[in-house]
Amino acid sequence: MAENIETILRDECGLVKDRPIIVGVSGGPDSLCLMETLRQAGYSIIVAHFNHQLRPESGQDARMVEKTASRLMLGCFIDGADVRAYANQEKLSLEEAARNLRYRFMFKLARQRNAQAIAVGHTADDQVETILMHFLRGSALTGLKGMSFRSLIKSFDAEIPIVRPLLKMWREETVVFCAVNGLRPHYDSSNDSLNFQRNRIRHLLIPSLESYNPKFREAVMHMSESLKGDYAFVMETLEKAWQETVTDVEEEVITFDSDLLSGHSIGLQRNLVKQAMQILRPGLDISFSVLERATKMLKSSAHSARVDLKGGLRMFRELDHVYLCTLDAELPFNLWPQMIGTTTLLPITIPGHAELAGGWKFNGERWRIPTIAKEQAERNEDQFQVWLDAENLPESLELRIRHQGDHFSPLGMEGHSQKLSDFFVNEKMPQRAREHWPILCSGDEIIWVPGYRPAHKYRLTDTTKNVVYFSVIRPPEKIL
Repeated sequence: MAENIETILRDECGLVKDRPIIVGVSGGPDSLCLMETLRQAGYSIIVAHFNHQLRPESGQDARMVEKTASRLMLGCFIDGADVRAYANQEKLSLEEAARNLRYRFMFKLARQRNAQAIAVGHTADDQVETILMHFLRGSALTGLKGMSFRSLIKSFDAEIPIVRPLLKMWREETVVFCAVNGLRPHYDSSNDSLNFQRNRIRHLLIPSLESYNPKFREAVMHMSESLKGDYAFVMETLEKAWQETVTDVEEEVITFDSDLLSGHSIGLQRNLVKQAMQILRPGLDISFSVLERATKMLKSSAHSARVDLKGGLRMFRELDHVYLCTLDAELPFNLWPQMIGTTTLLPITIPGHAELAGGWKFNGERWRIPTIAKEQAERNEDQFQVWLDAENLPESLELRIRHQGDHFSPLGMEGHSQKLSDFFVNEKMPQRAREHWPILCSGDEIIWVPGYRPAHKYRLTDTTKNVVYFSVIRPPEKIL
């Protein structure tokens, strides 16, 4: 380990020697070994100790750390809190509560001292225990690969990393290192308590598994290294899929292209959803069952399928998009034409145009050559443009929103009418878009529902001599 530590510190942990590092020191052999290793390697370090107040001797531990730091002429900061009270208040396990308070203290100190990183003394033994904890929870590749030498915990800080230089060093090696370097670690009696899952794994599960394979810990470490390579490959694939599939990322909403998302493999769908959830809710623990609910929704043929996920997040499909968002998110309305604000009626002239919400525009013009209009109409696949017979078209036209009791005789129904509300449902128009959808009318008569169909009465026929062309134009794409 001593031969490789400089390489690990520089290349794996990404540390430099001209900025300080906050070193979490509990007083045990692992953290003292980390502290002394960094000091001997010439790094600028600041010792940080957090008193969890869970044991009678915890105050003594804090004084010992402070004394050791002073003897080595290192800056030292001590803080503490009643972890048990905090755990009860926040309904957390003692382990989770202790971690939250400890990291909150160290990241705050790192910001105050302009530190490049926070270093913690996780060893190879901690790595094996962590991987087994993830395995017992049914974790995916992210958990089974274990901890990394350098990582960001965005729920605490999006810029300052945590580094773990001792991940390839076994716990017994840190004890020997401390003895050789004149360091006297304290003994933490809570490490023997079987009330904590990690301790049960350490004292009961691992010894039992070593009866099947005496080199079980080494085997887990080899697996971890292998899975890290696989994970890097998966992340490269995921990043490419993310760039292709995600159309927009906002503070409370992430938007996917529905067809592209559904076209990916189930495994890639799960990872895309998981990444989106972690962006909106950093630190959220996302189980397989949550991701399975999401992929089942994507398989659904329902155009308005939706599912509640976790942490106040939901996912639903709407037209060509899938949204993953918070419950109170303000979803975009510029995906379709809408009347502006409180406007309920816009007079239309031919030729002429009208401004709609979100940069959409409505245009009308006359076509003098009906044969060309018929050819265009037959080839047309854009339902936001239409060619109509102008002979019987009313002189007074307007764009308006729907009215209670509106009826419509759409093209293809041979003049039969239906409730406009039923037409919207049958055409699967997004429910939240219906209230302000612009409709071309003459009084109570509906002439065209942009994006869907014109009225049967005004279709082009073989005898059509005068043609009117209407179009609704999308806003220009943003150039990123």
